[in-house]
Amino acid sequence: MSRSRGRGFRILIDDRKELMKEDKMEDKKLTFIMYPWYAMGHLTSFLHLSNKLAHRGHKIFVVHPTNTLSKLEKFNRYPELINFKSVTVPHVDGLPLGAETTSDVPIFNQNLLCQALDITLPKIESLIQEIKPHFIFYDFAYWVPSIARKYKVKSVHYCSIAPSSVGYLMRGENSSSEAEMMEPPPGFPVDSSIKLHKHEARLIVALHSMGKNSSSSGSGSGSGSGSCSGSVSFTQRLLLAFQDGDAIAFKTTREIEGPYCEFVEHKFKKPVVLAGPVLPEPIETSNTEEKWSKWLEKFLEKTVILCAFGSECNLKKDQFQELVLGLELTGYPFFAALKPPIEAETIEEALPEGFKERTQGKGIVHSGWAEQQLMLSHPSVGCFVTHCGGNSLSEAMINECQLVLVPNFGDQFINSRLFGGDLKVGVEVERNEENGSFTKDGVSKAIKMVMNDESEEGRKIRANRAKWREFLLSKGLEDSYIDALIRKLQCLL
Repeated sequence: MSRSRGRGFRILIDDRKELMKEDKMEDKKLTFIMYPWYAMGHLTSFLHLSNKLAHRGHKIFVVHPTNTLSKLEKFNRYPELINFKSVTVPHVDGLPLGAETTSDVPIFNQNLLCQALDITLPKIESLIQEIKPHFIFYDFAYWVPSIARKYKVKSVHYCSIAPSSVGYLMRGENSSSEAEMMEPPPGFPVDSSIKLHKHEARLIVALHSMGKNSSSSGSGSGSGSGSCSGSVSFTQRLLLAFQDGDAIAFKTTREIEGPYCEFVEHKFKKPVVLAGPVLPEPIETSNTEEKWSKWLEKFLEKTVILCAFGSECNLKKDQFQELVLGLELTGYPFFAALKPPIEAETIEEALPEGFKERTQGKGIVHSGWAEQQLMLSHPSVGCFVTHCGGNSLSEAMINECQLVLVPNFGDQFINSRLFGGDLKVGVEVERNEENGSFTKDGVSKAIKMVMNDESEEGRKIRANRAKWREFLLSKGLEDSYIDALIRKLQCLL
């Protein structure tokens, strides 16, 4: 055998060994700890990903506040592989007694919940020692990477907000003026539709300074010495969480947010790995949902407006009334799942005068739990008026309802520009530039635009909606992303 042929033969053997090594790595089953922020949207987002990993035989331990278990269990498709580990949310001064999630705490007091999260550091460290996972996924618990490294565990920031939001909003401590926040940061994708209005920039700046002046007995280093309570501002917390882990993971696709992913990877100099759309698993109908399903069945296909603003959004009373009056003004039947407004204890006392009588049998405003995922897939639902939370948009995108966007806070503003501007799959309700208020006419106009066949803009939006829905549901898309995610994680070990 000639030398050159011998060299080629050795290369073939080396290549085969490499392929066998990759196959072995893919066959290796991994163990994960998931420690999401104490918000239902974050908890369910981590659990949806856990289902995808468990489907491939990997073992997961999901850490959650004690009383959230009943809401989470129904999403667990692999109870033999997904284990729940409860954590008692410590009480800190100023936090309402028994508060466990963001829905129990006003938005500008959530730094107190962050402090409670930090006090659980010893509990998470002991879980890492006990379970000895390959990976721990986290988001707001910025100290996780430092304790994970002590035990040679890889840490991944699984971010529940989109790369576009991270790229736009995470500016650093000194970039906090309203004027700066209204414009994209340097290097942001040039063909982006994303900008903030004045009232939105004002809210973001206030959010960034949240917790900045909190006193603390902790060092804030995340060194494993105990509480880090109040030692960092909200912005510092998120920046540290992005900077310190071994990788950043997002629930998105390159086709939707590729340029934003590249921007984030460059900004934080960390590998960015994508989990794909992470479509929610179907859930079983409860007795309560059967009641609403029967109500929806009274109406023609694609004629009902579903309006839902999540478990945390409390509108001001005047905006609450403009919203429901706008729903009424469309002439379509509607189901609105909303919390009572800030100035009212119940939905009943907040409704406009004569509203209930005028909409009897055709409109419902409901303050209790309603299973949004099931309702979105109902044949009668034709339009979804949403606050633009990430999970809500994910659920909506795989259903056929049209989208009306009413962002209220934080990354919801960015999501609205991404879906309404970049992707052109929905229409945003017009608002006052200075104070962010909207009117019943603005709400009605946006809904009619996406529901009415006579609107040319509406037709374009509906065509885009159909195109992106087809893409997200295309055969093999989700599997290819999850499989690639696992391969990239294997490479980190």
